[in-house]
This record gives sequence, structure tokens and C-alpha cells, in this order.
Amino acid sequence: MNTILIKNAKIVNENKIFEGDVFIKNGKIELIDKNIDKNAVKEIDATGKYLIPGIIDDQVHFREPGQEYKADITSESIAALSGGVTSFMDMPNNNPPILTQKALENKYNIAKNKSAINYSFYMGASNDNLDEILKTDISKICGVKIFMGSSTGNLLVDDEKSLENIFSKSPALIATHCEDETTIVNNNKYYVEKYGKEITSKYHPLIRSAEACYLSSSFAVNLAKKHNTRLHVLHLTTAMEMPLFSNIIPLIQKRITAEVCVHHLYFDNTYYTALGNKIKCNPSIKSPDDKNMLWQALLDDRLDVIATDHAPHTKEEKNRKYIEAPSGLPLVQHSLNIMLDFYQKGRISLEKIVEKMCHNPAIVFRIKNRGFIREGYWADIAILDPEKKWKVEEDNILYKCKWSPLENKTFKGKVSTVLINGKIAMENGIINNISAGKRLEFNAHN
Repeated sequence: MNTILIKNAKIVNENKIFEGDVFIKNGKIELIDKNIDKNAVKEIDATGKYLIPGIIDDQVHFREPGQEYKADITSESIAALSGGVTSFMDMPNNNPPILTQKALENKYNIAKNKSAINYSFYMGASNDNLDEILKTDISKICGVKIFMGSSTGNLLVDDEKSLENIFSKSPALIATHCEDETTIVNNNKYYVEKYGKEITSKYHPLIRSAEACYLSSSFAVNLAKKHNTRLHVLHLTTAMEMPLFSNIIPLIQKRITAEVCVHHLYFDNTYYTALGNKIKCNPSIKSPDDKNMLWQALLDDRLDVIATDHAPHTKEEKNRKYIEAPSGLPLVQHSLNIMLDFYQKGRISLEKIVEKMCHNPAIVFRIKNRGFIREGYWADIAILDPEKKWKVEEDNILYKCKWSPLENKTFKGKVSTVLINGKIAMENGIINNISAGKRLEFNAHN
């Protein structure tokens, strides 16, 4: 019998912080109370530390299958684990792209043997794979991903009839990347003709502009309203888009939900001079005014989920000229630290961080028995030392690409211990179990 007793923790859960103990039996939380007196195989003293539900990151690119030279499911899930992330949802822009049920199940079989944490994968959409989308079992996947903007291979969905069909018929939640391709192509042509091939990343937010985002996201929202689709708009970046979203309470009643990523809350276009291609990503990092409006919408609950869009590339790829360098940056190991930095500065509460990174992904995606510290739920838990100071350096970066735009940044607060499905995956900063992850399951009602 597998039993663990966590003592004297400051538990951050469901908009409260309270001191208590957590008793775990056979992978699940059996009891939450003060002064629990039960024998356990393992006891953890969490005095002076915070206990939170494991983070659920609803948008990552772990690159496997097809681009394992950049990253793979093992390397990136271990990096995620070290940062308190216990579940991830990975995107379908693999090589080949995940556009059939066979390709989707093959990816799940890879993760079953390689993921250190819990996992789910999106089914990809194209202009011509509606039949495959309709075969999807919504109790077994997180959603259908539509790239309504440039992507790799056959994943750009730009045919209006195809979009109408997917939005009206998809059995699963639809998650969208919203950027208008025509606007981006025209902007790119203009700036390259004006400044030549030596153009730098500071023009990235002008090429992948706020207008390009708004045109696409407003179109997606209107389609979802027309067909009563469950729509989740990913990585929003502009003030212009914020009026598209509401703060209906409770969250479970929202048909249209929204996500913001940590880098769009942390960086703005003043950082391009120092970091260049390291913060080149799609959609782009934009102005301080855009960033401030994202914060306002996050805190008033128009933005529901905080994620990463973790998208690693090699140093060599990122060191190319702007035009040739790929978009995306690695973030999943450090997402909680970025938000804790804002907590230290008084910008957001711990309760709100847990709501946006743990509770709300579980609610939006209707994940079974995860995302909360609740009796009967799986014991996905992160224990955090709030006083621990540390610096991001190459030797403690666990991404396969071995770089971060946060290098040399000193953070206060560090995850010390992580439980996944009631198994200790990391203890006192040492990873000792990388086989505890399970396939996420979902409540299958649309």
C-alpha cells in the first residue's frame, strides 16, 4: 500500500491559504485536515512551505515525434516536472503532423513510455481532415487544435468552408492559434522590401501585428458564437482583442475561454534590443500597453488560463538572421517562477496564480479529478519553498536546447518536491521518478 503524509503545509487551494496536512493513499488524496494522525510509509514535513496543485500547462511543443534534436517528451517533461508542472497538453505540429487518429495514438504510445508527467495531445485540424476529427473520443483527448495562421505542413486552416464544418461539427473543444495569414504576408513583404534581409527582430511585432491577431481571433469568436462551439483561444497578446472575452462566473458556463502565456505577461517590445530572436515567437511579444491590458484582463477574469506555449529551438537556429530564425522559446521549467516574481512584486496573489495555472485548465478542459487539492482527486502536488533564491544558469536548465531567455535572472521561490499520481517524482530538488505520468482523462460532455 502506497501512503504518504504531508505535514504542516500552507495549502493554496480554491482561493484560500490554510495550514494543514494531506494524507495520500494509492495515488489519491484521501484526507485534508489539521493534525492528521495516520501511519504512512512516507512522511514529508512541509513546515514553512506552500503546497499547491500541480500546474497544468495547456499548450506546449515537446517536438516528438519528428524534431527530437530540439526536444523530446522525456527531456521536456522532466524540465516541466522540476518547475512544478504535473500535466501538459502538446500541440499537433509534429513531423508528420497529427492529422489522423493513427498518428494521434502513436504519439500517445510514445508518451506512455517516455513522459515523466501526465499528458494529453491535441488532434490537429487541416482543410481536409474533418472525417478524422469526427472520430475523436472526447473522453481521451484535450481538444482539436486549429492553426488559423501560419504553421508547418498541412496545419494551416484557411478555407472558410472547412472552418465552418469544424466549428459546427467538432465533438471536442477547439483551441485556436489566431493570426491572419494574409495580413502577416503583406506586412512581411513591406518590411523586408523597406529594410532588406538584415531586418531585425524588433520588427516582428509590426509584421505579426495586433491587427493580424484581432482579425483572426474575432473571426474565431464569431464562428464559435454562431455554432455554440466550445472555443479556447490560445496565447492572446493584444489590448485590441480583450473586449472579445467575458468574465462569466462560474467558469464552467463559459463556451468561449481565453489563455495568456507567461512571456506575454513578462516581456514587451522593449526587450527585443537585448534578447533579439530569443523572444521571437508567434504571436509576437508586443507593446507595454498591450502587456498592461493583458494583466488587467487576467485579473478581472476575461483571461482564464496562464500557460507557456513552450517551443524550444536550438541555439544555432536562434542565432540565425531574424528572417531565418524560427519562432518560439522554452518556458515550461520556469513558468511558475515568472508568476512568483510577479507575486513578490505585489502584482498577483498566490491564490490567483493557482486558479489560473491549476484550477482553470482543469475546468476549461474538463479534466477528471485533477487541478485541485481535493479528497478523491489524484495527488498531483507541488511543494514550494517561498524563500529559496536561485539563478537561472545553463547548468540548471533542463531543456534539451540548454538555453532560456531568463538566463542570469535571480528568482525567489523554488519548487522543492513534486508528487505525480501520489508518487514522489522529485524530493528536495532531486528528480527520482520519471515514470509516474498517466494519460489525462476528460469528462465527455460538450
